[in-house]
Amino acid sequence: MSYYFTKMIDKSFADAVEYVTETLKTEGFGVLTTIDVQEAMKNKLNVDFRKYKILGACNPPFAYKALQAEDKIGTMLPCNVIVQEHADGRVEVSAVDPIASMQAVKNPNLASIAVEIQAKLINVINKL
Repeated sequence: MSYYFTKMIDKSFADAVEYVTETLKTEGFGVLTTIDVQEAMKNKLNVDFRKYKILGACNPPFAYKALQAEDKIGTMLPCNVIVQEHADGRVEVSAVDPIASMQAVKNPNLASIAVEIQAKLINVINKL
């Protein structure tokens, strides 16, 4: 079982980040955090790294349900979506599979929530 969903898209990196952010909104997600991995690698390690951003996506109603079902589930929130530019200039978007990430949590109340979030994240990737 893969732990992510992925798709190559025909956009510049900057346009892809904006497009992904807007597409996430269509499924009820907002981006709470953005980590610029390229910038962090340069600042912390003084190494050059490809364009790579981690978007911390959150769907508040589902986050609330998950937190009600499992108080430590915040360790796995928000759902990460990455946008990265490969050496050939192609841009890839990948989203975590919440079912895969929640397998370690032995709480049956999370299963239906994970299925619903999975469907929403697949919809996002398919819309790109």
